[in-house]
Amino acid sequence: MLKTVLDDFPMPPSAKLLGWRLLDARPWDGWLKVGFDGRAEFCNPAGFIQGGILSAMLDDTMGPAAFVTSDGRFYTTTISLTVNFIAPARPGPLIAEAQVIQIGKSVAFMEGKLMADDGAVLATASTTARLVEAGRAIRSPMPEAQSAAWR
Repeated sequence: MLKTVLDDFPMPPSAKLLGWRLLDARPWDGWLKVGFDGRAEFCNPAGFIQGGILSAMLDDTMGPAAFVTSDGRFYTTTISLTVNFIAPARPGPLIAEAQVIQIGKSVAFMEGKLMADDGAVLATASTTARLVEAGRAIRSPMPEAQSAAWR
């Protein structure tokens, strides 16, 4: 697989909780594909993955798409996020794809879709995000004792 700026980026605890893993990327096209673990612990009483968790998965795909597209120069902070739930998500592997629609000097627009392992679309999303210079937005690495706890 293609090397991206995410290869050397420490995985945040929230991404680890979701089972985030980079599957494919085309930075020159503003496109990213990510796998997630749809864990049973994420389910609502009906046995489907709760919508807020699905939204987090989409958000955690679209933001990194802009980060990769900008070659790590810009971190995104979400201004707005709209999610359309199309079908219930059952526990199991999930796949998300994100596309950067436009990236400017201070704002980026992205779209995403979340799919079941068989390709069935479960949710779509669009987001507007403020671009912040990565050096100003991303904290210095956690002390080793803390970071080792979520590796």
